[in-house]
Amino acid sequence: MIPKATLCLWFDRDAEEAARFYAETFPDSHLGSVHRAPADYPSGRKGDVLTVQFTVCGLPCLGLNGGPAFPQTEAFSFQIMTEDQAETDRLWNAIIANGGRESDCGWCKDRWGMNWQITPRVLTEALVAGGEEGRRAFEAMMTMRKIDVAAIEAARRGASQEEHP
Repeated sequence: MIPKATLCLWFDRDAEEAARFYAETFPDSHLGSVHRAPADYPSGRKGDVLTVQFTVCGLPCLGLNGGPAFPQTEAFSFQIMTEDQAETDRLWNAIIANGGRESDCGWCKDRWGMNWQITPRVLTEALVAGGEEGRRAFEAMMTMRKIDVAAIEAARRGASQEEHP
């Protein structure tokens, strides 16, 4: 069944490879159907993979092999909520180890240019709480690349980063 709303993600030419990686890496994700071009098109030939249906963490997506005209930017990202440091590490490390690169504050970019925010729930809870707790968690996050759950928890308590276990 085709969902009423789907995220359409533009890829140069590797939508199927990206969709397979996402399906293998993220929970509640899977690869759907692969559609081939019925005729030549500006960035491909008849028979090339044109679109790929897939799901990332329950979100329906369509990967479009549209060519290099519109590369991904940080203006769009997936925010993936993690439950603990182990899940944060697993997802972050999978993206980086597969040709991705780190950025600041829990962001990373995969090898296809897609941006990801790997965000431990404890960080979001602290920011929502606001006040001094939120400020301390925010300031701790601003010093990080991959989020360190223990450091965020220490910041929430008001402990310095040197004091957390």
